[in-house]
Amino acid sequence: MSWYYIEGILIQSCYTLLIVLGLSILTGYTGMFSFGHAGFVCIGAYVSVLCTMGFGLPYWLALLIAGLTAMVFGAGLGKITLGLKGDYFCIATLGVGEAIRLIFNNLNLNLNIGGKSFILDGAKGIASIPLHTTFPIALVIVVFFLTATALLMKSKHGRNMLAVREDELAAQMCGINTFRSKMLAMCMSALYAGIAGGMLAHYFGYLQPKMFLMTKSTEYTIMVIFGGMGSITGSVLGTVLLCALPELLRAVGDWRLVFYGLAVIVIMIVRPKGLMGGKEITDLKWFKAIVRLFKGKKKEQQPPPDEGEKPGEEAQA
Repeated sequence: MSWYYIEGILIQSCYTLLIVLGLSILTGYTGMFSFGHAGFVCIGAYVSVLCTMGFGLPYWLALLIAGLTAMVFGAGLGKITLGLKGDYFCIATLGVGEAIRLIFNNLNLNLNIGGKSFILDGAKGIASIPLHTTFPIALVIVVFFLTATALLMKSKHGRNMLAVREDELAAQMCGINTFRSKMLAMCMSALYAGIAGGMLAHYFGYLQPKMFLMTKSTEYTIMVIFGGMGSITGSVLGTVLLCALPELLRAVGDWRLVFYGLAVIVIMIVRPKGLMGGKEITDLKWFKAIVRLFKGKKKEQQPPPDEGEKPGEEAQA
């Protein structure tokens, strides 16, 4: 297995993890299931390509604009749908995700901006996209957003999201603005998806609307549940395992998707709450034992105090 092949799997794991992290904020921490997240990824992908190929903007700026554009769409969707409860919110997001894909599927553009041509040919998509997404860049972006997500969850806003997930009515009675918490989760989730879409587009080098079918949204939700609802560590494990598993099973040909499905079912039966069960790696007993062992070794390495000198003698002198 060549390094180029392994690097491809790692890059795909990185941008998929970014999508799953955002969806974890919305679903795992705030309790709102979305089945239209591929729509935000689609918006980010096409906007980033328009920025780089149409306007000649740098890659990093194109990713930022793509993320912000998806976030604006997410805020608009949230304004309309966040009042819906349970299944109705799921159906609304599913419909919006499919609508976004169909819009790009029927959209034809032929722009010439400053001597740079940008052709969007509906279902044929876009070809010859510059390949800017590399593994070091993808890894830096993912580590940055992992840290940002961890800090968000430890903040007041993160605790408010958890309160909304557990009992929205009780959270309102405690003075929490539940709509604002849900809107923040929606915007952050769309931002992550938009940036990931830009990374995806500049890794594959081409775009087609069929890359953002409803099945992709379902895969992202499965990864959140597979890793464990409300767990950043679970999101990482779920994404890496479910991205690598189909490639590891490629030797069995068409049966690999069957084994993939069976593996997911078995984990869901054995671990109904996901791999991490809503916990982080820092909550596990073996991790705490390693930390205690490491601290104990550091104390042993410190030199013992001089027995001939009593505490305070130097100060009195």
